[in-house]
Amino acid sequence: MIRNLTYLLTAVLIFGLGLCAGSFWIAPGSFEFYQLIVEMRALRMTAAFTVGGSLALSGLIFQALLRNPLAEPFTLGLSGGAAVGAALAFLTGIYTIGLAGVNLCAFAGAMAVLAFVLVTARGSRESLLLTGVITGTIMSGLLMFLLSRAESTEQLAGITWWMLGDLQAPEKTLLTVCGLFLICAAILARFFAGDMDALSLGSSQAHDLGIRSKPVLILMTTLASLLAAGTVALAGIIGFCGLVIPHIIRRLHGQSHRKTVLPAVLGGGVFLMLCDIISRLGEIREIPIGVITALTGGPFFLWLLNRRKGV
Repeated sequence: MIRNLTYLLTAVLIFGLGLCAGSFWIAPGSFEFYQLIVEMRALRMTAAFTVGGSLALSGLIFQALLRNPLAEPFTLGLSGGAAVGAALAFLTGIYTIGLAGVNLCAFAGAMAVLAFVLVTARGSRESLLLTGVITGTIMSGLLMFLLSRAESTEQLAGITWWMLGDLQAPEKTLLTVCGLFLICAAILARFFAGDMDALSLGSSQAHDLGIRSKPVLILMTTLASLLAAGTVALAGIIGFCGLVIPHIIRRLHGQSHRKTVLPAVLGGGVFLMLCDIISRLGEIREIPIGVITALTGGPFFLWLLNRRKGV
């Protein structure tokens, strides 16, 4: 409980820092003079926390279900499907009706890939992983083809910026939906924590413990995939958060999912809020948040692996 409160307090402090920090500093006493900017920053920090928490929880679930420490929210090819959906939105002109058009197309692409993978794998843990990787490769090829068909700089820039991750103008309705779903997903993950502990030991061990592995596997895979699909629809493709944060949380709190679900959500939210603050410190042009997560999360993950091996 004390650890969870520490995470929560840290999240609140980082959120407050995010209201002050940016291309220029706004002192707390000056918030009323910069109300519009403060509101925009508050919206971004809320989106960053929601996306970070969703990715971390999704990664935690995938790593347990697939028994693979390198599993992450986009293991099943969801990012590729979402990227193809967003690219189609730009190429067909749907993006001109508003950002929501791109969001919906990205979500539809991710859901189409999820349905294909689940139907093809038929609930098999091994087939899920292989089917997801192969489907992701196919989606990457299709995305490259769509990029080659871009007819204007605006289309190409829109697709590229979205693929790098973008929290500049999160769609409020979608953000609300993703936030509420994150709360529900965290509650469900906590409820099925014992089942995930059993599945992380193997299907035969889970069966011996009385766990119906296939229904739980499909349910939790769908839950984790919906979390990931919501994030890519909201903010584009943001890597490493769903891979690194679960590793850190497990090192700090052990393997029991009863002890790691809430810290993963709060830890992921804190991590991405910090990355968002760093991304907008530039005075001229901000750095895409996906670049920040890759540059910080990648080296840190390598350090974790080397330390684990005693290198």
